[in-house]
Amino acid sequence: MRGRVLAAGVAVLLGAGGCAAPDAPSAPGPSVPAVRATPTLSPTPAPTVQHPRPDTLHFSVLGDVGGSADAGRVLRAIGADGDAFTLVVGDLSYGPAGGEAAWCRTVAAAVGQHHPVEIVSGNHEDDGPNGDIDAFEACLPNRLPGLVGRYGREYYVDVPAEHPLARIVMLSPALDFGDGPWSYASGTAHYAWTRDALRSARAAGIPWVVVGMHKPCLSVGVYACDPGADLMNLLLREKADLVVTGHEHMYQRTRRLALGPSCPAVVPGRYDSGCVVASGGTTFVTVGTGGHELRDVHAGDSEARYFAAVSARDRDSAFGFLGVDVSSRRLDARFRPAAGSTFTDRVTLTR
Repeated sequence: MRGRVLAAGVAVLLGAGGCAAPDAPSAPGPSVPAVRATPTLSPTPAPTVQHPRPDTLHFSVLGDVGGSADAGRVLRAIGADGDAFTLVVGDLSYGPAGGEAAWCRTVAAAVGQHHPVEIVSGNHEDDGPNGDIDAFEACLPNRLPGLVGRYGREYYVDVPAEHPLARIVMLSPALDFGDGPWSYASGTAHYAWTRDALRSARAAGIPWVVVGMHKPCLSVGVYACDPGADLMNLLLREKADLVVTGHEHMYQRTRRLALGPSCPAVVPGRYDSGCVVASGGTTFVTVGTGGHELRDVHAGDSEARYFAAVSARDRDSAFGFLGVDVSSRRLDARFRPAAGSTFTDRVTLTR
C-alpha cells in the first residue's frame, strides 16, 4: 500500500418565490341585493410546446491546472473544442492568495468569456494556501441553470436543464473549509446528500450520472484513499456511470467496476478481480493533467490491475483534458491531448 503524501496547498441559485398574505377581513356593511355575475368564458389554453431531448451533449473535464505554458495549451484546446461547459475538479491556480481574479481572467480569455466553467474545490484552495474557494466562486460563478446545493463545494445540476441527458454531482470529500475535513462516511450528512442526489437522478429517468470530486480513491499515484471506502462503494452501489477526479498529477482510467456476489465491496489497497465487469458498472477517471507538473506512476501499486490506461511523467507523458459526449444511450469519454502530446485514451459506455 502506497503512503499518503500531505498536499501543500476552483452560484447562481435560482429564484425563490413567495405568496402574498391574504387580505384582512373587512367590517360588515349594509346588505345589498345580490347581483348575478355575467358568466365569462375561460380562454382556450395555449398548446404546450414539447421541447425534444437534445441528441447529444458535449463537455470537458480537467483538474490541477495552474498557470504554466502547458496549462495555457490545455485551456486553449478546450476553447477550440466547442463544448457546452467545462468541469474543473479542483486545484485551480496554484497561485498566491489574492490572485484568484487574475487567474480567472486568464481562463476566460482562453475558453471564452461566457463559457460555463463549473468548479469544485481542491485541497489547494479549500482553506488556502493557493487562494480561497470563495474568491474562485466569485470570479468563475455557476452559469448552469437549476443548480442544487452549494456551488464550489457540494452540488448537482442536470444538463441540459430541459430534458437532461446527465446529472453532474460535485463533491468535496476530505477537504477542509476551515471547520475540519468533510467526511463522507456512511451515516454522515454528506453521505446521505450524495446518496439522495444519485437516487433522485435515477428516479427522474436521467440517462447518465457523472460524479466529480478532487481526490480519487483508487490510484497508481502517490495518494491513498482520502475520500474513504464508504463513498467509493456508495458510488458503485448507486451505479454512478463516470467518476472524474484530479489530485494525482496524471491521467488514469479504471476498468469498469461493480458490486455483486463476487464483489460485496471494493477494498482500497487491494485488487479483486471479481469487482471488474465487462459491461455496465462505474468507470473512475483521474484527469490531473490540466497543466501543473506531472508525477510518476507508483511502481508496484497494489491497485494497478484495476487500471486500463495510464499517462504520467514517466509513462506516455501528456497534458490534456477529458472530452465527454453524451446521448440518451451512449457516453463516450476521450482524453484529448494538448498540442505537443500524443497520448490518447477512450472509453464508451452504452445502455
